[in-house]
Amino acid sequence: MIHKISYLSLTVVVLLNLIAAARPEVKVTIENNTGSAATGSFQFRNIPSPARDDAASRAKLTLVVGAKDSNGAELRALTDGLLPNSEDDPRANFFFRAGSDGGRFSLDLGRTIEISQVNTYSWHHSTRGSQVYNLYASDGTGPGFNAEPDNKTDPAACGWKLVASVDTRPAQGVGGGQYGVSLSGSDGLLGRYRYLLFDTVPTEYEDPFGNTFFSEVDVVERK
Repeated sequence: MIHKISYLSLTVVVLLNLIAAARPEVKVTIENNTGSAATGSFQFRNIPSPARDDAASRAKLTLVVGAKDSNGAELRALTDGLLPNSEDDPRANFFFRAGSDGGRFSLDLGRTIEISQVNTYSWHHSTRGSQVYNLYASDGTGPGFNAEPDNKTDPAACGWKLVASVDTRPAQGVGGGQYGVSLSGSDGLLGRYRYLLFDTVPTEYEDPFGNTFFSEVDVVERK
C-alpha cells in the first residue's frame, strides 16, 4: 500500500508524458534475447554488453523507496559487472520484495559528468524479465534538491529531471527473456548529471512476483 502512490505517479507520467521517451534528444533502444540467444554474456545487436569499468561501477547506490527481496542480491549487484548465468538466478539480480509495488533506487556518481548512455539489463524467463521504470537525473545543484524523494514526492518537484520512461512489456505474452535498454542522446550527450534515480513498478499484478530481475546498470561517460 505504501508504494501505491508511487505507482500512480509513474502511471500518470507514462500516460501524460509519453513524449519524454520520444523526445529528439533522447533515444530509447530496447532489445530482447530469447531462447539460445540469451546467454551469460548479454550480447545484443545494437546495445553494448554490460561493462565492468563504466562510471556506475564507482557510484554510491541507495535504496530510496521499497525493500529488496530476501531471495535476491544486494543493490551493489547492479554495478559490479557480474552477470547472472541463467534465466532464473535470483542471487545475481536485484529485485524488489515480492508483493510490493516496486520502489526507487539511486546512483551517486560522485561528480557531475557528461553521460552518453545509461544502459539497463535484466533476465528472467517470465514476466520479471521486462523493465518498467522512469529515469530521473540531476546535477544536484538546483534549489530544493532532494536526493532521496519518498513515494509521496514527485522527483520533478524537487530538483530532478525526467529523462525517459521505459516499458519493455510486449503487447502480448509474458515478456520473458533477456532485455537490454539503452538511453542515449541523439547528439552523443544524454546530459550532464551526477545523480540518477530509477522509479520502478512491477511488470504485472496477477501474482506477487512481478518485480523486475535487474541484472546490471551501466553509465557510459562521454569521452
